[in-house]
Amino acid sequence: MRIVTWNINSVRMRLDLLLRLIAEEQPDVICLQETKVVDADFPLDPLIAQGYVHTHIHGMKSYNGVAILSRLPFTAPAVRHWCGKEDRRHALVTLPGDVELHCVYIPAGGDIPDPAVNDKFAHKLQFLDDMTAWLAAERRADQKMVLVGDLNIAPLEQDVWSHKELLSVVSHTPVEVEKLGALQASVGWVDAMRHFVPPTDKLYTWWSYRAKDWAASNRGRRLDHVWVTPPLKDALRGQRVLRDARGWEPKPSDHVPVLIDLDL
Repeated sequence: MRIVTWNINSVRMRLDLLLRLIAEEQPDVICLQETKVVDADFPLDPLIAQGYVHTHIHGMKSYNGVAILSRLPFTAPAVRHWCGKEDRRHALVTLPGDVELHCVYIPAGGDIPDPAVNDKFAHKLQFLDDMTAWLAAERRADQKMVLVGDLNIAPLEQDVWSHKELLSVVSHTPVEVEKLGALQASVGWVDAMRHFVPPTDKLYTWWSYRAKDWAASNRGRRLDHVWVTPPLKDALRGQRVLRDARGWEPKPSDHVPVLIDLDL
């Protein structure tokens, strides 16, 4: 089973790039974040034509939104809301083999890493706490689960271009890293990307639009993640970060797709 996760930053604007991804990689399941479209306007027809006839869309106008598109049948489509908001950030389904798949978009958190003065950062921290508590209470480490998405935190020193310079920058602050660690520990999630790439190696999935030449400056962060629970660790067969997609034309996303292969 090949699963791809991608913060597409508007599925309608980048539909051609999504179709290119499908043509080149042939994923069985696609998880999208920041779809930025209400469900009724999601461009399903060209995706159904490519075999993605099983869809779970959870969107809103111009903001947020997650989607699961699958060539494989799934059951139990559901959504989760956090922090008393209905801002379309978490969708889940159960794939063949009784594998529960979570597609998650954690809030970015704004620019100031202080919850007392920045409501967006406070929301991010509360989101992490709420999701951690729910997983710990409602799910078990012996369940087969996959969690993918834009988690908006780069936890390891080699997940950012400069650990020293980004310690006070939202996405790499100690409090965010600590809370992401608690989320990961909730059911013993395994970092599937780092299962293949040593933590001593640089690994990025996002490059800012602000860089004139993103590839030359290479000031990236690993904001996009794939986690599996322990029963699926031995099923992991490979992962790839599709770095070249950051340069796809026209109008690439600032995130790139991440691909994971599982032998189920």
